Amino acid sequence: MINVSDQHAPRSLIVTFYGAYGRFAPGPVPVAELIRLLAAVGVDAPSVRSSVSRLKRRGLLRPARTAQGAAGYELSPEARQLLDDSDRRIYGTPSEQDEGWVVAVFSVPEPERQKRHVLRSRLAGLGFGTAAPGVWLAPARLYEEARHTLERLRLDPYVDFFRGEHLGFAPTLDAVTRWWDLAAIAKEHEAFLGDHAGVLRGWERRTDSPPEEAYRDYLLALDSWRHLPYTDPGLPASLLPEGWPGGRSAAVFRGLHERLRDAGAGFAGVRAEGA
Repeated sequence: MINVSDQHAPRSLIVTFYGAYGRFAPGPVPVAELIRLLAAVGVDAPSVRSSVSRLKRRGLLRPARTAQGAAGYELSPEARQLLDDSDRRIYGTPSEQDEGWVVAVFSVPEPERQKRHVLRSRLAGLGFGTAAPGVWLAPARLYEEARHTLERLRLDPYVDFFRGEHLGFAPTLDAVTRWWDLAAIAKEHEAFLGDHAGVLRGWERRTDSPPEEAYRDYLLALDSWRHLPYTDPGLPASLLPEGWPGGRSAAVFRGLHERLRDAGAGFAGVRAEGA
C-alpha cells in the first residue's frame, strides 16, 4: 500500500486529476466534487481548498460557476497549454533513434541575475542536461515544449536555441554521464517500479474493474509517473547504461494507463479522451 501523505502532495494530485479527467468535464468541476474525488486518494477537504487557492494564485485554475450555479474551478488557457505539452512527454514513447540535440545558451544581465536561477531550474525541470555554465542541451524533440515554457515565463529574450550533433572530443556515451546524473534518474525509475509494478500485476489477475479502485490506483500511478519523463530526458538506448530501468517503468505505466484510465473515468464522472 502506498502512503499517499508521504509521496503525493495535494496540489500535485489536483493537477494530476485535471490532466487525467478534469479537463474533459463538460464544465467547471464543482468544489464539492473536487473534495469527493481527492478524498478517494487520501486528501482531506481543507488540503483541497488550500491547494486550489495556490493553483488559482499561480494562474492555473480560475473560479467559475457550473450550469447549475455551483461554485467550481476550470483550467486557465495557460494550464491547458501546459497539459497539452505534458501529454506528449507523459504518454509518448521516446524515439530509439539519435535525433540530435537542441542546445540552449543563455546570458542574463547582472541586474537581473535572479532570473538565472529560474532559467536553470526550468531547463532542468524540462530534462535538459548541463554541458557547461550557461550551456544546456536535450534531445532535439524537446525543443517545442522548451520554447513554449520559456515564452510563457517571458524568459525567451535571454536564450538562444540551436540544433546540432555532438562531435567530440569525448565519446557521447561518456559525455552524457557528465551532462545528466543517470544514477539518480535510474533510482527514480526503480522507485516507481517498486511502488506500482505490483499494482499492475494485481490488476492483471483481475477480471473486474471497480471504478473507484481503478480511479485511485490510476491517479496515484499517474501522479508518480508524470514527473519522471521530465527528470529523464529519454536518451536513445545506445547512450544508456546496460540494464537501464526506464523501459520497464514506462511499460508498467502504460499497462496501468491502458487497464485503469477509462475504468476510473466512471468514478470521476467524465468520459476520458486523448492519450
